[in-house]
Amino acid sequence: MQTQPLEKGVEITSQLTVEELEQVKAQGFNTVICNCKPGESTEFPGESAYRRKAEEIGLHWVHIPVTPGEYSLADVAAFAEALQQLPRPILAFCRSGKRATHLWAYAKRHTEKCDLAELFCAAKAAGFDLEEHRQGLENQSA
Repeated sequence: MQTQPLEKGVEITSQLTVEELEQVKAQGFNTVICNCKPGESTEFPGESAYRRKAEEIGLHWVHIPVTPGEYSLADVAAFAEALQQLPRPILAFCRSGKRATHLWAYAKRHTEKCDLAELFCAAKAAGFDLEEHRQGLENQSA
C-alpha cells in the first residue's frame, strides 16, 4: 500500500483490501473514506467486510460511493463533513485514488477559501490532474 499526501492529515491511495486495513491502522491513520461503488470490480464486491474490520480495529469508516467523474453536491458535502468532523490522519481510497482526489478538491473548495492553484499542485504531486474539473472547481468556491 502506497499513500500520497494531499494536505496535512489527508492522504489517498488506490484500492485497499480488507486485510490492508490492519496496515492502515498500524501506519497511524484514524479514518478511512472509501469512494468505491459496490460491485465495481472484483477487488471491491461491497463495503460490509471493510466496515466490520474497520470497527474491529478502531478505525472510523466512511463510505461515499461515487461513479468516476460524477460528483453530486451531496457526495461533496459528505466528503467535506468527513474531513471536518472525523479524526485525522485520514486515508481516502478508490480503485486508483482519482475519485478520492477529485472529491477532496471539491470538498476543499466547498468549505474553505482555498487557492485553486494549491489544490492543483497537491493533486499533481499525488499523481492526478484536476484540469478536467477546473470549471467545476472554479464554480465551487465557498
